[in-house]
Amino acid sequence: MPSFGLRHRRAWASLLSQLLRPSGLVCIREVHFHSQVSEAVITSQLKPHQEKSNFIIKTPKGTRDLSPQQMVIREKILDMVVGCFKRHGAKRLDTPAFELKEMLTEKYGEDSGLIYDLKDQGGELLSLRYDLTVPFARYLAMNKVKRMKRYHVGKVWRRESPTIVQGRYREFCQCDFDIAGQFDPMIPDAECLKIMCEILSGLQLGDFLIKANRDCSCFEGKHMDKGLGLFPLSSQVNDRRILDGMLAVCGVPESKFHAICSSIDKLDKISWNDVRHEMVAKKGLAPEVADRIGDYVQCHGGVSLIEEMLQDSRLSQNKQALEGLGDLKLLFEYLTLFGIAEKISFDLSLARGLDYYTGVIYEAVLLQTPAQSEESLNVGSVAAGGRYDGLVGMFDPKGHKVPCVGLSIGVERIFTILEQRIKTSGQKIRTTETQVFVATPQKNFLHERLKLISELWDAGIKAELLYKNNPKLLTQLHYCEHMGIPLVVIIGEQELKEGVIKLRSVASREEVAIKRESLVTEIQKRLSES
Repeated sequence: MPSFGLRHRRAWASLLSQLLRPSGLVCIREVHFHSQVSEAVITSQLKPHQEKSNFIIKTPKGTRDLSPQQMVIREKILDMVVGCFKRHGAKRLDTPAFELKEMLTEKYGEDSGLIYDLKDQGGELLSLRYDLTVPFARYLAMNKVKRMKRYHVGKVWRRESPTIVQGRYREFCQCDFDIAGQFDPMIPDAECLKIMCEILSGLQLGDFLIKANRDCSCFEGKHMDKGLGLFPLSSQVNDRRILDGMLAVCGVPESKFHAICSSIDKLDKISWNDVRHEMVAKKGLAPEVADRIGDYVQCHGGVSLIEEMLQDSRLSQNKQALEGLGDLKLLFEYLTLFGIAEKISFDLSLARGLDYYTGVIYEAVLLQTPAQSEESLNVGSVAAGGRYDGLVGMFDPKGHKVPCVGLSIGVERIFTILEQRIKTSGQKIRTTETQVFVATPQKNFLHERLKLISELWDAGIKAELLYKNNPKLLTQLHYCEHMGIPLVVIIGEQELKEGVIKLRSVASREEVAIKRESLVTEIQKRLSES
């Protein structure tokens, strides 16, 4: 029986008392009123059931479920990424999924509008975390930590228009690596770029394509494989000080720096003419200033370009730009020692939009030839990062700074690429790691199967059985083939009598009798050899 609220119960009681009065005393008007109340009560109780047929079961916009097959792909990506972080000596850290709203405001520039604000709960204004970097800076300041090498894997939320096919979601996973502390220049920065290269190479996303010179001739499609097998990868690096110095010497008012940077950052999506139009027509920049910016932002190369910029008549007059160029020259020296200098391009158009960057910034982008554009995915940036020396000081009451540099791996976009590659190849994915299946050809052997599988579990062997008292042997063997389980142990009356267990290879269908006491050792031996 449905439960009624207090008001509804009183209405029913009042109606009942009226009906129990002598007939001459019943007020027709009141009965009519209470009949309306009772009808409203019944309607309110039925309404949820009536609306159920219109209810659509779906995930919220910009989110998704991950199937067991998809989770296998994701876990392999995360294992590769986290393994690299650990190899470089990082400790794991976790922070809350939501922060005090004031902790996140004014940290992301124009992107602040994408932060998810939560309804007031218990007197605190809260927001879902936008990235993992700001919470890390808050952690350092709150706990007065001066040095730390940490990694963090967790979900973040951004209220933007999702593009599912390109791996853009409102809820997504980030994998961050950061080095906090005062160290000699560019050594931690070089290690971050080394980590980025190791991860992207290990995931076999494709060849690294380098912007070799300022005329962009290397983008004509040389050494690019068609299809999803290989994606040429470009890794760009810049320095926020060089960017700000460049804007200053070109004549951009300091008040427009952020707005112009956001326009420059679109050069990987639209042409220079379109960017120039936006600067002049929409952001009020003088045409001649925009033209001077164009002379710089269309340049990219290696150490030779850095040397050229150091001799530039305008940039050489800006102290901030000179410092940035000097650090980049040192950075490329270390990248050469790490063996990755040829995979990195100095790109003056790289202007990542987050407000907290103060020095070196970098980004890895998968590129495509025209022939690839219809066959593969254009997912954009797959990894990015930079130096943010002032962010921790924003949280510290006394403004004490802790220099930091880090990187973030775009798991969702990499997952989108690898998932499509697997679908195209028709590769079958195992969703379990079961190594051994416990089977029987006879009835009434459940107890023996349970004892046997318990021995395997206790020995650390991944094992399964069917949850049936008397399963057919053929059904059990078909299950093993379908799930990709490599070994089957079979126990029956004859095996029990002789003190042996049959060990069957699912692939070759060969069977051998193993003494019961030697079974675990034999299985472990076979698994180690496979």
